[in-house]
Amino acid sequence: MKLVIQIPAYNEETTIGRTIADLPTAVAGIDAIEILVLDDGSKDQTARAAKEAGAHQVVRSPQNRGLARTFHDGLAHALRLGADIVVNTDADNQYRGEDIARLVEPIVAGRAEMVVGCRDMDAVEHFSPAKRFLQRLGSAVVRRFSGTGVPDATSGFRALSRRAASRLNVVSGYTYTLETLIQAGREGMAIEFIDITTNPKLRESRLIQSEWRYIVRSIGTLLRIFVLYEPFKAFLWAGVALIAPALLLGLRFLADYLTTGGAGKVQSLILAAILAIIGFQVIVLGVLADLLAANRRFLSELLERQRASDAGRPSPEDGD
Repeated sequence: MKLVIQIPAYNEETTIGRTIADLPTAVAGIDAIEILVLDDGSKDQTARAAKEAGAHQVVRSPQNRGLARTFHDGLAHALRLGADIVVNTDADNQYRGEDIARLVEPIVAGRAEMVVGCRDMDAVEHFSPAKRFLQRLGSAVVRRFSGTGVPDATSGFRALSRRAASRLNVVSGYTYTLETLIQAGREGMAIEFIDITTNPKLRESRLIQSEWRYIVRSIGTLLRIFVLYEPFKAFLWAGVALIAPALLLGLRFLADYLTTGGAGKVQSLILAAILAIIGFQVIVLGVLADLLAANRRFLSELLERQRASDAGRPSPEDGD
């Protein structure tokens, strides 16, 4: 069984060596370990530092594409390397390499397809009270959307089986953590989590430069995910939100018409008609979006088979 540890990195020349040095060289149940560094268009010597530190593979992007895209492309590359398990960890040495053995154990044992390393928010000293609150709130929303019990949905320290890595498809341009967990939960994958501690902070977060900006982008990501995975429900509620006031305005006009002849209330009738038409069109869009979601699931299965083919192995459904 082969483990590929992938490390997305952007301008991590000073930290990547320490991160790689902290990784295990042997893990129970694993026959081979390969380190894959994904240099996301770094402007420093991250790639050179990674090679000197012992990375087996360094894949460089000519430009910075963001963490979500880098993570997604890394899964495809790990599968081409023949990975049976993919572990993702941060290049800033936030997560401890010694925890990887516990992280992959549920997959090695056949109990899980995804395992997330969950931090104790109160124990992370450099997390501000606002950030701790946001992390807990975001995790609670993700648990609701995904139907999982993972308490730290924003953790990037996670292990994926070959089947899970083949099926996950990231469309967000900001972060992969929320979307992949929701997708895995809705795909019915077996998900577990372990409690972990983190190393001392080496640098400031590049993903969360402003807490308010993080709030806005996270809310946008969650709304996009909700529309992506529950399109009919999302458009239905939006349509109802338009049709409900239309009915109230229509009843208001009808009551006034029956009592006074409706003089002066024609505007209410016009507005009610406009809202009702728009609301109906939104619901129709929901039906179309639901059909597109079914097509997305079909494309996801094709992606899994394509990745399995690229890895030179049969698809899990064909006998693994």
